[in-house]
Amino acid sequence: MYQALKDGISLYKQKKYTEALAFFLTVPDGDEEASLEIAYYLALCYMQLKKNEEAILYFEQVVTTASDLSRVRQARFLLAVLYSKTGRNRLADFELKKLIESGRQDEKVFSSLAYVSWIQGDSESSIRYYERALELNPEYPTALNGLGYVLASLDKDLARALSLCKRAHDYNSSSAAFLDSVAWAYYKLGFLKEAKSFIKKAKRIDSLHPDIIAHYEIIFETKEAAK
Repeated sequence: MYQALKDGISLYKQKKYTEALAFFLTVPDGDEEASLEIAYYLALCYMQLKKNEEAILYFEQVVTTASDLSRVRQARFLLAVLYSKTGRNRLADFELKKLIESGRQDEKVFSSLAYVSWIQGDSESSIRYYERALELNPEYPTALNGLGYVLASLDKDLARALSLCKRAHDYNSSSAAFLDSVAWAYYKLGFLKEAKSFIKKAKRIDSLHPDIIAHYEIIFETKEAAK
C-alpha cells in the first residue's frame, strides 16, 4: 500500500496531475492513515486540475478526520484558499482562524485572513492582519501588495500605500495584480500618467480580471487636473 502511494506521489511531483489522479482513484482501500493520505493527494490533484468542488470535499475529509496535526494544517490552509476562491469567505475565515488557534501563525495565514476580511468589508481587520503578516516577514510580497492596495482604496496614507505596492512589484514585475495595485495607488495620488502606464501593463497581462477592468476604465476616464 505505502509503496503504491509513493508511486502516485511521484506522479504528482512530476506534475502529471491527471495520471496521478487516476492512480489514486484506483488504489485499493487500506488502513485509515493510508486512506487519508490518498484523500489528501486526491484533493491536491483536483486542485491542480482546477476542479475546486472535488478538491474541497477531500480536503474537508482530511481536516475533519486526520490525526496528524501537520497534515491537518496543510489541508486546512488549502481548504481556506479554495473557500475564498469560490466565494465562501465566512468558511475561509473560519478555517484560517482555526489554523491560528492551532499554532500556525505565519505570514501566509495572516495575509490570507487579511484578504478574506477585506472581501467581507472589514477593512480594519484586513489592515491589522496585513500588518501582522509584515511583522513576521517584512518582505512578503503578498502582504506588501495587499496592505498597499487596501490603504490606497481607503485613501489612507497614500504615500506609504504606493511605497508598499512598488516594493511588491519589485519582487514580481510581471504580476498583473501587483501592476494593478501600483496603478491604483498612483491614481489615488493624482499621478495619472504613471497610473495609465501601469494599468495598461496589468490589462495586457490579465484582460479579464474585473478589478483590473474597473480600474482601467476609471483611470482612463479621469481627466488630468488643470495645472
